[in-house]
Amino acid sequence: MKVASWREIAKAMDRVNVVLEVVDSRDPWTTRSRKLEEMAKKRGKNIIVAINKSDLVPREILEQWVRIFDEEDLKAAYVSARERLGTMRLRRFIKREAPELPAKVLIAGFPKVGKSSIINVLKGRSSASTSPVPGNPGYTRHFQLYRIDRNLYILDSPGILPVEGGPLEMAIRGYPPEELKNPVEVAVSLLERALRSNPGIVKRTYGIEETDPIEILEQLAEKRGWRFKDGEPNVEEAARQVIRDYHRYKLIFYVTPKDLGLI
Repeated sequence: MKVASWREIAKAMDRVNVVLEVVDSRDPWTTRSRKLEEMAKKRGKNIIVAINKSDLVPREILEQWVRIFDEEDLKAAYVSARERLGTMRLRRFIKREAPELPAKVLIAGFPKVGKSSIINVLKGRSSASTSPVPGNPGYTRHFQLYRIDRNLYILDSPGILPVEGGPLEMAIRGYPPEELKNPVEVAVSLLERALRSNPGIVKRTYGIEETDPIEILEQLAEKRGWRFKDGEPNVEEAARQVIRDYHRYKLIFYVTPKDLGLI
């Protein structure tokens, strides 16, 4: 997985007048990068938060997130690149917030928030590669400048993955599940969040009625035939599958500002 160094990000910021930070609508708070925001503010760059994958979250929750970011002195707009919802509004929003035209925008964010998909839909044709699972081919490997129209240019960057954050944060931020030291711990946390958000989601996704996360992982391993040599269910592989399913939109749930104590 190719990620940008902070030095590369800093150099890129010097070439633009707007920073477009893409976050995941299912958990905008975890998928934002405060370090990116601090760097942009220090350089006097306008910051816009694009809350992507908005088709997975109710509109009233998205509006709450917009207000939360506004309280942080950050302009935010929600969009669904894969469903092509709100993309024209985002284009107008960027131009309105740019200090001058043509707007030159650095698009950045953690892996798998949908940066390349936003570029593709803004351009109207696929030109930035995409990949649904962290660690797979498809990551942007170097900085590329894309012309959106005569008044809008976007400088694409590799996904950013700062070293800070616990295992759950790293997984949500796109860290490859194969490289997590304890995928079971992460999957248990994800399943707990999923069940709080939607009690029926595990049954609908996996056909499993259990509500205990470890039992869910054991049953999932049994259903898929994943076993260790001693015959015990391979809960680690089941855990990695849960993490993959979150990123592939198969295990769909979201957190709200209220869940995180923000309102």
